[in-house]
Amino acid sequence: MVGYLVSLIVFTAVYALFSLGLNLHWGFTGLINFGHAAFLALGAYTTVLLSLAGVPLIWAVLIGGAVAALLGLLIGFSTLRLREDYLAIVTIGVSEVVRLVALNEEWLTRGSFGVQGYALPLAGLTRPTILTRWGMIAVITAIAGLALRSLWKWARQQTKRVESSLLVKSVLVLGAYSSSLALFLSGIGTVFHNLKVANALPAWLQGALLVASLAAVVWLYQGVARRTLPKLPAWEAGAVLLSTIVLSLFGFCLYVVSAIALYNYSENPARNGLMFLSVIVLAVTFWALERLVRSPWGRVLKAIREDEQVAKALGKNVFAYKLQSFMLGGFIAGIAGAFLAWQLSTIYPRSFETDLTFTAWTIVVLGGAGSNGGTLLGAAIFWGYTTLTRSLDQFVPLAADQIGALRIMLIGLLLILLMLWRPQGILGNKDELTLGR
Repeated sequence: MVGYLVSLIVFTAVYALFSLGLNLHWGFTGLINFGHAAFLALGAYTTVLLSLAGVPLIWAVLIGGAVAALLGLLIGFSTLRLREDYLAIVTIGVSEVVRLVALNEEWLTRGSFGVQGYALPLAGLTRPTILTRWGMIAVITAIAGLALRSLWKWARQQTKRVESSLLVKSVLVLGAYSSSLALFLSGIGTVFHNLKVANALPAWLQGALLVASLAAVVWLYQGVARRTLPKLPAWEAGAVLLSTIVLSLFGFCLYVVSAIALYNYSENPARNGLMFLSVIVLAVTFWALERLVRSPWGRVLKAIREDEQVAKALGKNVFAYKLQSFMLGGFIAGIAGAFLAWQLSTIYPRSFETDLTFTAWTIVVLGGAGSNGGTLLGAAIFWGYTTLTRSLDQFVPLAADQIGALRIMLIGLLLILLMLWRPQGILGNKDELTLGR
């Protein structure tokens, strides 16, 4: 169980890092990039091929990120002076070109057979001393503490204008709603699991009844909530506080898992070391991006996102700023590609298909474009959803490929509901984010 959770932490960290690059492109600069997977692929292949050639891993990773940034430079020089839709079209094409080159140039990438047998970071550290293990745990503890502090600081800012009595009442009521909804859904899942095991009804009828049951529960709850929860700041602040409490508990559980894995490091040194490094790199990248987007450079990016003509009127070189943003986002995605390659242990061209890009878009939209913290939250939600729906075949009488399609449909439905309820994303700022206005 600990090993599975460690793998989940690594995937979440890697996809969060990957999506931070896209958030810099779109959320802060307004650049529509539909080929973000190309940067991931270049970073992954460059890192593993250089490591197989004997290049030290740290240099292989940095060169992989630099190659991805170079791709951003090439794309930027040819498209960033054009309209945004041209950039979107070109990035899709470039992503497919990179994937097809990886598939067909077997002399370099080994084609469809994939690249494997490459070195993993910290794999040689099989028996660390007790001091080393406690040092790793101390680093993870510091990162977890800073993350928790930032989360509660944000929650305090969102709830400071609401009276404590109203806030407590809203949290209790929303908690009761959430608990009862979870009980209803678990009951429905148990019933349909038993129906599937007993094969008591035809598959099509079971599916129809399941969809009808879920629709009825959602309709009932939204109707009751609309009548009992007025659109007041107290309820919105209560939702923020309740979410903060849940996320804090969830984060604490993951921290405990990480600490246990690092203490028992020798049980799976390659995976535990990868988890440790991925969390550190994600934390450092997040911190650096937060500093950058709050600097004058970041404020220029936001001005370009809102109206680049205003930025030009102020004497800013808009093309240069766009190019810098595109290259930096590509560099971050290239670093994420190295970690993804290490996590997968073998990389194939099909590991970098277009759906990876739209996974990153889903994460950014969920968390809130223009919010680095929202991107981390979106990655956690996405992988939580992915984990929870892995056993969907136990409740739904569908084949494996149909279950995969259903999972995509459900995440699409979640995005539609989010756009109706909070179009700026969970942590997005509606007043600041005015893309397309």
